[in-house]
Amino acid sequence: MNAVEIAAILIAVAFAVLVGYLVPLLIQIRKTVAESEQLLSKMNTDMPALVSELRAMSQNLNDLAEQARGGVEHAAVLLHAVGEVGESVQQVHNVVRGSSGGLLTNVASVVAGLKAATQVVRERYRREGEPHNGG
Repeated sequence: MNAVEIAAILIAVAFAVLVGYLVPLLIQIRKTVAESEQLLSKMNTDMPALVSELRAMSQNLNDLAEQARGGVEHAAVLLHAVGEVGESVQQVHNVVRGSSGGLLTNVASVVAGLKAATQVVRERYRREGEPHNGG
């Protein structure tokens, strides 16, 4: 055997070893690609349902925020009316303690405060039926 034959045998053995390592690797890559295709197919079927559920959830959150905004507006009107009633009560208290001006003036002030409070509440409840901005 000469040197060329030995080199050819070594090259053939090296090629066989290389093919022996590459074949299992290529088989594993083929399995991985097939599983990836199945996963992508499943994701393509499930994704539209997921997106529609996310849209519905977003709409529900927007509705809840709008309801909360309406509740805060109602509470603000109520607190404004309570504040005016509180001022009227304070004026009555001052009348009773005698630290206020004439009795008739104080009674008129109390009546005016109560009138203003009821007017604010009535106006707010009258506007309840009207559409809100953006609605």
